[in-house]
Amino acid sequence: MLLLLALAELLGMSLWFTASAVAPQLQALWGLGSQQVAWLTTIVQLGFVAGTAVAAVLNLADVVPARPYFTVSVLGAALANALLLAAPGFQAALLLRFLTGFFLAGVYPPAMKMIATWFATARGLAIGTIVGALTLGKATPYLMRALEGAAMRPVVLTASAAAVLAGLLVAWGYRDGPSAFARRPFSWRLVSVVLRHRPTRLALGGYLGHMWELYAVWTWLPVFLTASALAQGAAAPPRSWVDLVAFGAIGAGALGCVLGGWAADRVGRAPWVNLCMAVSGACCLSAGSLFAGPFWLLALLAGVWGFFVVADSAQFSAMITEVTPSHAVGTALTLQTSLGFLLTMFTIQAVPAIVQRAGWPWAFPLLALGPGVGIGVIRRLQRLAPS
Repeated sequence: MLLLLALAELLGMSLWFTASAVAPQLQALWGLGSQQVAWLTTIVQLGFVAGTAVAAVLNLADVVPARPYFTVSVLGAALANALLLAAPGFQAALLLRFLTGFFLAGVYPPAMKMIATWFATARGLAIGTIVGALTLGKATPYLMRALEGAAMRPVVLTASAAAVLAGLLVAWGYRDGPSAFARRPFSWRLVSVVLRHRPTRLALGGYLGHMWELYAVWTWLPVFLTASALAQGAAAPPRSWVDLVAFGAIGAGALGCVLGGWAADRVGRAPWVNLCMAVSGACCLSAGSLFAGPFWLLALLAGVWGFFVVADSAQFSAMITEVTPSHAVGTALTLQTSLGFLLTMFTIQAVPAIVQRAGWPWAFPLLALGPGVGIGVIRRLQRLAPS
């Protein structure tokens, strides 16, 4: 079941990057500027935030059975993605990309609840594997440069076909495990139940500290590596090396998620997430001092950073499944994801603004604020619920 859901998650969430893979073709087709091309990816994130917010308010993950919810969502995302080929222009494409992200809100958060029903123990490892599959997908744009010469139609249709396969896998093979969560009728008050529950609120606060850093690092670390390499002048490494380090840094997070789940199940979730946030926060503070320095040293830092920056992500979700009242777990996970992705909008935009005013050496220390606050919040949770 873990293999099935991890594969379905990887296939389904691959839709997120379709616009990135075919951006040169869309840019030439519609005469787009660089900012418009960027919006083709950013709008997916906005759609995801909207989808998770609606799902949280309507309690979808706690009211609708998991199998049809996941299946319908991923098929809707596949259809919206495929219709990109019929889009008459940029505005229509933005709407379709928004809908793709909106439907993906029924793919990522529910999968964490679904796998938790199968793992009363080793839950950290299980959810870590699910998030690891997603993380590996997040790294694919840096390998997909090879597709720049490919035609748009096969790239788009292949991604949609992969998502359809994900839906079929879940529809055919998934069923709730022996540790299924209680289900109650719809209630407008379920979101407030989640937010009033102090352990859940503290776990959510730690997650937001983690998310303050995560997506800004994923978005700008490859750009930082490129800028640092160019600043070296004649000593600059080949562009292929930079791309490989960027892929490796983000892809290392997939291994971090799995090993982090194994470690958290043994040493405890709170100690593990605090260790991860401490290491990644230290990387934030030290990255600027290595700008334009030896590339091998920066590559080493990027690998460590990429491993730890997401190795705690799944454990926050595992915490939510363990401390939240059982009838509200799905809503809590969906709300957690919605607020986290919403927060990333600020830090993703803040990094280039700082670079423009002060340069790369000062861009990343801002991100260390998130892990610092997150550690403090999780320590309060430890005092409240030591186990």
